[in-house]
Amino acid sequence: MIFKNCTFYNEFFEKEFGDIEVENGIIKQIGIIDGDGKDMSGYILIPGFIDIHIHGCGGGDASDASTDSLDKITTELAKHGVTSFCPTSMTLSEEQLTDIVKTIAGYQTKGAKIAGINLEGPFIAMSKKGAQNGAFVRAGSIEEFNLLYEKSNGKIKLITIAPEAFESKAFIEAVSRKCTVSIGHSAADAQQCKNAIEQGVRHATHLFNAMTPMTHREAGIVGTVLDDKRVMCELICDGGHICPAVLRNAFAILGEERAVAVSDSMRGAGLGAGEFELGGQQVFVKKNGKYAVLGDGTIAASITNIHTEFKNLISFGIDFRTALKACTINPAKAIKEDDKIGSIQTGKYADFVFLDENLDIKEVYINGTLA
Repeated sequence: MIFKNCTFYNEFFEKEFGDIEVENGIIKQIGIIDGDGKDMSGYILIPGFIDIHIHGCGGGDASDASTDSLDKITTELAKHGVTSFCPTSMTLSEEQLTDIVKTIAGYQTKGAKIAGINLEGPFIAMSKKGAQNGAFVRAGSIEEFNLLYEKSNGKIKLITIAPEAFESKAFIEAVSRKCTVSIGHSAADAQQCKNAIEQGVRHATHLFNAMTPMTHREAGIVGTVLDDKRVMCELICDGGHICPAVLRNAFAILGEERAVAVSDSMRGAGLGAGEFELGGQQVFVKKNGKYAVLGDGTIAASITNIHTEFKNLISFGIDFRTALKACTINPAKAIKEDDKIGSIQTGKYADFVFLDENLDIKEVYINGTLA
């Protein structure tokens, strides 16, 4: 198939005009190509969005360990231009996590592709558990991780830990050889965070949320990860988890290469106000609410999606190129899948989102097939 007359953002995220040929789901060539094809004049073509931290949406949750729930998630995400994602588990028992990773590993998608599995916990700090279930918070175990990794067929791409909550040096050094280790749900001070980075941490989970803040006398996790160019940082860009002014400051420091937009959404995303379940806990989405909350008002998860966050970032003053990279190639790099997805480049999967002049979605293609 040939997409003709495309205005698109190339592998360097520069605007270009030309044709794109797709064969067997892969981008075969880019340029001025002879032959008939589908005329895409008047649209803006960008790479498919990638969400590496998402619990659920459309009524489904990754922690259900259910193909029906995964069907709901993948179908809903495709509608919003998310072509690849990492289903994300909560802090749960080893038995539950085993069921979750086995189910995801064996799943045949109906929509958005699974790029890997994200374990948010269970090796986190009780004092920073947020909406995670404290009954299942525990010390990190290389043996437990290895079991889950094996049961996932090596599909675990990201895990969040609190390095100060257990003797984590050996864990970080071992696990970082297999997947990206992220600091989050953590009460670490600046030095503990620096130590974890030296040992192999390369990612920060939902920056600013559930971690020690930056002050003028103690950098905390926030200041330490912002200051270290080896660390990529997730940002929930719904306008509620982080205010626009703080987002602008964070992007000014992180630049084009280190910011990763994530939804961190839960099953209620896309369903409006109501009562839902998250990690075995009751959560609520209020009318016109920006996120889900526990009964005591604690922020539980978002109800957004990456397309909405992309538009939010631009409306908040982040430039188009930086916002686009945060929603595509940067998350792909964070999970080491950027050789396959994240940009429009020959040899990569043909994951395309066609937008109109208002940046609203007109068509979504996953592996070259209309979603």
